[in-house]
Amino acid sequence: MKTCKEEITMYIIVDKKMPAAVVKKLAGMGEVIRFHTSGITYEAISGHPDVFIHPINENTLVIAPNLPQKFKNLLSATKLNIVEGSRPVGTGFPASASYNAVSTEHTLIHNFRHTDPVIKEMRHETAFIHVEQGYTRCNLLALGDRHFISSDAGITTTLKNNGKNCLFIDPKGILLPGFKHGFLGGCCGLYKNTVYLSGSADHHPRGQNIRHYLETLGLSLCQLYKGPLFDGGGILFLPKS
Repeated sequence: MKTCKEEITMYIIVDKKMPAAVVKKLAGMGEVIRFHTSGITYEAISGHPDVFIHPINENTLVIAPNLPQKFKNLLSATKLNIVEGSRPVGTGFPASASYNAVSTEHTLIHNFRHTDPVIKEMRHETAFIHVEQGYTRCNLLALGDRHFISSDAGITTTLKNNGKNCLFIDPKGILLPGFKHGFLGGCCGLYKNTVYLSGSADHHPRGQNIRHYLETLGLSLCQLYKGPLFDGGGILFLPKS
């Protein structure tokens, strides 16, 4: 498995509430940005990057119009194309799910009743797969266009029915303060051929399944601390300018 020691010249955006051991490990690989907001949405997800930022592809982000200005300024200093969405993130569901879609090279996956229109317009030439789970990115890690890991049974079934491969991981035991559990997608980030995990797979009953699935795809696993999996709304790796 990955040693996590190689340097990554990136901004790495994580929830401010991410465990200190995770932040320390990531700080050795890039500049960690501890993301947080106040008074926009409910506290448990107020620092989740995947609630406010949707990566269309490796070059383009769609951001919520009410993303705090200091984070807009940071993103504008990267090499990325930054596009502002039309819907502000709101206090509850579904207003907090507009940007929580998953984009792969050829597919957009979300509950399209709740997707920000700018995302749908920018991806209009790709395949759309509708799922009932509005917090799609929270529950889904894309490993390319055909392979996924999900903590939502409905998403898993829908993807398989659309010819995709998807490993289901029960969300029980994943930490999300304020809720009985979190979700697998919110524990993960993908950079090149490595999945970065905020926690140890040893703390999950299907941890060995995660390892095996990644190995079959030629991917590495970097476990960022030895504790249980922590849902921080994903780990977002962005190139610096």
